[in-house]
Amino acid sequence: MLTLDSVYRASYVLKNVIRKTDVIYAPKLKPGAQIYLKTENLQITGSFKVRGSYYKMSNLTEEEKARGVIACSAGNHAQGVALSAQKNGIKAVICLPDGAPISKVEATKSYGAEVCLVEGVYDDAYKKALELRDEKGYTFIHPFNDEDVIAGQGTIALEVAEQIPDLDAIIVPIGGGGLISGVAYTMKMLNPKIKVYGVQAAGAPSMLNSVRDSEIEELESVSTIADGIAVKKPGDLTYELCKKYVDEIVTVTDDEISAAILALMEQHKLVTEGAGAVAVAAAMFGKVDIENKKTVCLLSGGNIDVTILSRVIKRGLLMSGRTAQLMIELADKPGQLKNVSRIIADLGGNVISVHHERANEGSDVNGCYLRIILETRNFDHIAQIKKALCDFGFKLL
Repeated sequence: MLTLDSVYRASYVLKNVIRKTDVIYAPKLKPGAQIYLKTENLQITGSFKVRGSYYKMSNLTEEEKARGVIACSAGNHAQGVALSAQKNGIKAVICLPDGAPISKVEATKSYGAEVCLVEGVYDDAYKKALELRDEKGYTFIHPFNDEDVIAGQGTIALEVAEQIPDLDAIIVPIGGGGLISGVAYTMKMLNPKIKVYGVQAAGAPSMLNSVRDSEIEELESVSTIADGIAVKKPGDLTYELCKKYVDEIVTVTDDEISAAILALMEQHKLVTEGAGAVAVAAAMFGKVDIENKKTVCLLSGGNIDVTILSRVIKRGLLMSGRTAQLMIELADKPGQLKNVSRIIADLGGNVISVHHERANEGSDVNGCYLRIILETRNFDHIAQIKKALCDFGFKLL
């Protein structure tokens, strides 16, 4: 059984292994709320996962250590297990889905683990890991459905409770549920009044569906930029703990996640992966009631692939009104483009792309279309520019 003693034991075992991550005040993310960021994205290996995997490995017998360990992961658990195994002198084999970011695959190899890429998603990697466990006699280190792993993740709550004694709420990402199970259980044991909110990606709401329908359910597929929480089916241990200790579970879209990643980069110089930003996305877009509450958003990881980052920033700019695309119908005569440019420039917009084309079949023979992409301050700024163009007589499509 998971106990508060086991979480404190885990904290003792981990004290010389992990980093006690800072809590940073973030007043601009959500006006009206007192938001703090628990920066597990700055943890060694770039995520919280090393806490659970190291504590689990510390409890293995000498015989189990000699046989080696195996794990499956979307990426972060892989690095946690690999580093933990390296520090304990244990052989580690890690099964990863073949779509895992290259940065996570290479980081796992850099810690000395043997990597086995499996076609599909996390759940396919899980099945392959079990096959190899049975075939080779490895000890399986589950990424979330294990009491030692959950206890290790719960050490985050001990740190938060010490860093912010008068906390009202904590928002935590959910994939398989190991992180929130440890955090929710520990928080509720320390102070039952603290609200614990869980967040899943809208494209992978496995725990939300399971808790709502009071039975463990498996999704047919998952689709989200938050690859670290793209889990089809929660564990039985994590399901029971979430059902008992988590106050509410909500979802956020990929666009909302992108906007949160961008806000964290711009306002706090913090790089997070998709899964690491979902708690902030839930706060920013009003998914949970945190008005006038002292709230911690848990940034679970920072291992985002740089190739994905550029796409995420582009989406984040659109979601926050920092870029806009306008399609304007013009009369094909001199001076039209000059007038459009002048109106936008006078209002402080910055044109970064212009595409001019003649009218299509069925439209005015003297007409043409202007597609403009511009940098803006926010949605109010976009509305101001659109109004000025319309007031001048231009038609926006």
